[in-house]
Amino acid sequence: MKAQQQAGRVQIDLVLTGTDGLAAGISQKLWSSMDAHRAFLGSPDYLEPAAEMQKLAQGQGTAVVYYPSGPLLEYNPDKVKNPPKTPAELLAWAKANPKRFQYADPANSGPGRTWLMGLPYLLGDKDPSSPASWDKTWAYLKELDKYIDVYGSGTTETMKNLASGQTDMIMSTTGWYINPRALGTVPKKMKAAHFDGMTWVTDAQYAVVPKGVDADTMSAALNLVKWMLTPEQQAKAYDDGYFYPGPAIKNVPLSMAPEKSQRTLEEYGVPEFDQWIERFPKRPSLPAEAQVEAFDLWNREVAGG
Repeated sequence: MKAQQQAGRVQIDLVLTGTDGLAAGISQKLWSSMDAHRAFLGSPDYLEPAAEMQKLAQGQGTAVVYYPSGPLLEYNPDKVKNPPKTPAELLAWAKANPKRFQYADPANSGPGRTWLMGLPYLLGDKDPSSPASWDKTWAYLKELDKYIDVYGSGTTETMKNLASGQTDMIMSTTGWYINPRALGTVPKKMKAAHFDGMTWVTDAQYAVVPKGVDADTMSAALNLVKWMLTPEQQAKAYDDGYFYPGPAIKNVPLSMAPEKSQRTLEEYGVPEFDQWIERFPKRPSLPAEAQVEAFDLWNREVAGG
């Protein structure tokens, strides 16, 4: 994207991205201002956590789907009889079972970065919004590093390793637990667990328009984004559970979703997820600059330590 802009030949009209791509694009000044078109887009009737995620766009994108994410543990019940309930228990389990726990590089993985951003809440770091102050988190991850064989390059790699028996437990999220099981990537028997007293780190995906598009293209992109935020289109976000629940706006129940989505979630969904979502507090992902800082610190303090 940056190369196209530097060449003055922008050929991409609209980008759908997660917080990682959003953050990178904001730091590189790649995205157009959406605030300039707020009168046309209006004010979507966002769910409260989705509205908080919208703030992370800094006026340069529009949240189109949302979910509470994690961090959650996913494990093979044949190998893990009593899943850890606290980070301390997870560390003890990893020490007793070296190379059997895995998570992916946070910069390339939703579960990986949710785990990274959720730990400061679980461990009681003073300021979960300031990665440089996460003394407890960095010390914990350095210790955990001793018992991890390799970090996955992405979430799919960790899922495949769990499915093949190379690992027994991985970091996951609501959607990453449901969707790979529905697709057959991971056996249906795998289980999910939460940490005691957890805080959900929420996640979203955004529509962003690159700088350099012409006025007609911007108009078409804005119309598309506005259409994506209608209840009928939002109901499709339930999909096969990848971003469970999915809708970013209020009053979009599962009953509005396509029949296929309803069947998939009936078979592979977890009723307890809705209870957990209600029970535990929710906090938005780190803003762009802090997220980039967290990834850099993880690379230096943990993966490169």
